[in-house]
Amino acid sequence: MKTELHPASQRGFANHGWLNAKHYFSFASYYNPRRMHFGALRVINDDTVAGGGGFATHPHDNMEIITIPTSGALAHKDSMGNGTTIESGDIQVMSAGTGIQHSEFNASQTQEVKLFQIWVIPNQRNVTPRYDQIKISSLKKENEIYQILSPNKEDQGVWIHQNAWFFMGDFSSDTTLSYTLQDPKNGVFVLNIEGEFEVENQKLSFRDALGIWETPSFEIKAQKNSKILLMEVPMEF
Repeated sequence: MKTELHPASQRGFANHGWLNAKHYFSFASYYNPRRMHFGALRVINDDTVAGGGGFATHPHDNMEIITIPTSGALAHKDSMGNGTTIESGDIQVMSAGTGIQHSEFNASQTQEVKLFQIWVIPNQRNVTPRYDQIKISSLKKENEIYQILSPNKEDQGVWIHQNAWFFMGDFSSDTTLSYTLQDPKNGVFVLNIEGEFEVENQKLSFRDALGIWETPSFEIKAQKNSKILLMEVPMEF
C-alpha cells in the first residue's frame, strides 16, 4: 500500500472577491509540480461563490466535469441547451468531449454557494458532449458509503467515460468500515468533507485528503457527524 497525505492547509488558494477557491491540484495561477493530479483525477476545486457571482460562459473539451454543491444552489447554462439549477444534494456531470460552452452562477444574490468541481481525464477523446444531473440525497444511506458515480450507465448514480467510481458517506455515529476497490489497479482519493476520519491510521481533519493506491482495500474509521467523498480512479491512463 502506498499513501500520500494532502493537508487542507497546503492547498492552493485564490481569492477573486466573488470567488474563494482552494485547489488540491495545480490549477489556473496555482502551480505545484508535486500536485499535478492523482492518477486520472486532474482537478478538485473547493469553491465558495458569493451571492450574484459566477463563471461567465467559457469552453471545455475532452474532460469529465463533475459538480457537487455542498450548500446553496448554482444556476447552469450550456451550449447543449441545458438550463438548470444544481442544489446541495445534487451531482452534475458533463462529458465535454468535442467541446462545450457553459456558465455557472450563484442562484442567489445574497447567500453563498459552496461546491466541489472535479475533473477526471476521460478514457475516450472527442465523444459527443453530454449532460446529466441527479439527486444523490435520495441515494443516501446513513452510516454507510453509497455510490454516486461509475463508468456504467446502468449503475447507481451518474456515469462518466472513465474506469472510475465515486462514493459518499454520511455518518451520524462512530463507524468503522472497509472499502474494497472496484478495480485493484486503481487508486482512491479520500476527501474529508466534514468531521473527523482515520484512514489506515492516518487522521484526516476538515478538508484533508489522502491518496491510497497499490492495495485492494483499506479501513475507514468515521466519527459521528462526519461526511466523506471517495474518488476511485485509474492510476495509469
